[in-house]
Amino acid sequence: MTSEPLPIDIEVASDVPLRSDVKIPDCGPHFHDVLRQHQYALNHLSVSELQINLGKLCNLACHHCHVDAGPKRTEIMTWPTMQRILEWIDQADIQRVDLTGGAPELNPDFRRFCEHLIERGIQITSRCNITVLFEPDQQDLAAWYAAHQVRLVCSLPCYTEDNVEAQRGKGVFDKSIAGLQLLNSLGYGDESKGDLLLDLVYNPVGAFLPPAQESLEADYRRMLKDNFNIEFSHLLAITNIPINRFAHALERDGEMARYQALLVENFNSANLDPLMCRHLINLDWEGRVYDCDFNQMLEIPFGRGAVRHLWDLDPQQIAGQPIATNRHCFGCTAGAGSSCGGTLSD
Repeated sequence: MTSEPLPIDIEVASDVPLRSDVKIPDCGPHFHDVLRQHQYALNHLSVSELQINLGKLCNLACHHCHVDAGPKRTEIMTWPTMQRILEWIDQADIQRVDLTGGAPELNPDFRRFCEHLIERGIQITSRCNITVLFEPDQQDLAAWYAAHQVRLVCSLPCYTEDNVEAQRGKGVFDKSIAGLQLLNSLGYGDESKGDLLLDLVYNPVGAFLPPAQESLEADYRRMLKDNFNIEFSHLLAITNIPINRFAHALERDGEMARYQALLVENFNSANLDPLMCRHLINLDWEGRVYDCDFNQMLEIPFGRGAVRHLWDLDPQQIAGQPIATNRHCFGCTAGAGSSCGGTLSD
């Protein structure tokens, strides 16, 4: 994939205004200024993947959660909304669906929705927090995942108890280890089987960029294998974006300005082409569309336009549409880059 240089006389659009209660410090240039300097048009390619938030209900309330998910949230996608999404998929060339939350499994129609996607030949990724495997009425969830060959992406911000529980809450580490061992027993993470992918997610517990993904993965493999006999497929290193709960923590600790400056200083143009927003559309629990998960949380509509639902989009008219940006976008382009699939460049 190659970059899209702009003719000198074409102006890159300005950053889209943020929600009124979101304040990202004015540290250095705006994101659109950097795109202009690099003569780069950040536009959608043909969409091949949907990332769908099935609701903000979660059994955890992690300190870093940019969704502000938790046990008291009531936003849940309904089956009629899921049906409209399926109808749209039937008209589009969607190959993959990435299901998120909250804990997506707590949506009462989660399994039915997955089964309809599988019938259409869609590859499913579920972003599982691992501990949900032990929730009431979910005791068969791990086996169901294995039977349907769903790729799992599981958050494990460290391989030590103290760091995990500082970010995700007391008791989470032991449940996470037990859940990973259960998934291993079903064949997840076993390279010899190959079709049961178990990817782990690392994100920093503080105001710094992730270390190199490759070396960090080697550390995870050694520590989890030696201490718990756990295996996994890949490690995905993700940069924390300074919004919602993580932003509040940064502000509380007086770190917001320093962290935003760190992201700006580490901007890497090599991360522009592979940004996940170029091939993906993000949906909230009501079926409204956004350029990415972070724009959804900041209530920045798809393509710098008005608020729309997925079924209001013509799938044949998405390629070439502009992507809405603001200062939080420096989080995806800093250093080795960041996406829901891990780092973007060497």
